[in-house]
Amino acid sequence: MSLTTLTLGADGRVRHRVPPDRLSNDLAGWIARDLVAPGLLRPNAFEQAFVSVVLSTAWRPVVAWESFYRNTLTALAAGGDPGGTNAGMAPVQQRATELAVGPDVVELGCCFGFLALQLAAAGHRVTAVDIAPGTVRLLAAMAPLLGLPVHAVAGDATAAPLADRCADTVLAVHLLEHLPAGVDVLVLAEMLRLARRRVVVAVPYEDVPDVAWGHVRTFDAAALHRLGASTGHRYRVADHHGGWLVIDR
Repeated sequence: MSLTTLTLGADGRVRHRVPPDRLSNDLAGWIARDLVAPGLLRPNAFEQAFVSVVLSTAWRPVVAWESFYRNTLTALAAGGDPGGTNAGMAPVQQRATELAVGPDVVELGCCFGFLALQLAAAGHRVTAVDIAPGTVRLLAAMAPLLGLPVHAVAGDATAAPLADRCADTVLAVHLLEHLPAGVDVLVLAEMLRLARRRVVVAVPYEDVPDVAWGHVRTFDAAALHRLGASTGHRYRVADHHGGWLVIDR
């Protein structure tokens, strides 16, 4: 078994040889490739397998997670290893950072918060929102260790616990593909409620939803144009490692 090969034991536990210095968000791609795609692991068990591998790399959870975060941020800054998850994320997050305007930024559906941390490193005051309380607690614990201030908040992207017009830019990067059809309109309305200046949406372009990543629907440029036009605001759609919808107020 190579360092980046994962197997599932007879006891249902993931077997790996991932050393702490290789631990990063590339792990997500390895699990999808080695366990979910061949049918060895159900997509709904993805998160549990992911966490179990991370925690197995160090004697204390905080040490394991800090290595995971630091290695991922370093890999994203360098562009990631070819074909890896970080390599796929890097240009998307770089573009999102370039599109953020103003000092105050909100990210909806932040997951681990790598984009939020990059935005903080770029000098923005960042509030990161995710529906999973555990993920929010993890980000809140890691951000101070990394020296990157991020305000992490648990909340639904359709009803964030934040004030009207609280941010210059509001982002939802690779969130909408995880939500059922029709919810995208609700999320966009919430983003417009929160944004003073700009809304940024990014989605992957797929022929079919990638269930290994929890995707439930697909988007194309036409769908983004319909979404933008429904708001009545000035908008533009662009392609860059997927599709982008940018709305300026």
